[in-house]
Amino acid sequence: MLVDIRRLTVEEYHRLGEMGIIDPDEKVELIEGQIIKKPVKGTPHSAAVARTDNLLRNRLGEQVLVRLQDPVRLDDYSEPEADIAVVMPDPLYYEDHHPTPREVYLIIEVADTTLRSDRELKAKVYAKSGIADYWVLDVNNRQLYVFREPSPKGYQSQVILKDHANISLWAFPEVALAVSASTEAIKYESGN
Repeated sequence: MLVDIRRLTVEEYHRLGEMGIIDPDEKVELIEGQIIKKPVKGTPHSAAVARTDNLLRNRLGEQVLVRLQDPVRLDDYSEPEADIAVVMPDPLYYEDHHPTPREVYLIIEVADTTLRSDRELKAKVYAKSGIADYWVLDVNNRQLYVFREPSPKGYQSQVILKDHANISLWAFPEVALAVSASTEAIKYESGN
């Protein structure tokens, strides 16, 4: 039997928060009109987010704004809280809206317990919205999944990089990064 699910819009989701139905400290996000619980972050996850944030800020400087675990509004039914979103600078720091796909350079999800969801569910949602560069940092296996060429059916390109393989951001090809097994995070490799 097919079940007809009533999806929530982003506006309805926000109203639930304003009315106190969703507690401000509750760890949830809106994906495809459904409220999804977010898992508790482990220490490898938190460390990888912090190291990657530091790296991106050091390498990209004022060219971008790096947002951590903040919402990105993909469409009327999805507003995930990406672990890391590299977005266009905004003079108001997105005080009047959450970044939209046209303002996003790169989304990174850090996976210690969420690898399947990040690679399947979130990849599909990010691709459908047109996010050109989506990475999943697998801290357990010390590898990076790179998704590019978004389409309504998903990403047309997926590459898995290990250890010291090099990667550049789609929007900043001059910024060379390496996946480092020793730090379990994305790390700048000086080439020396």
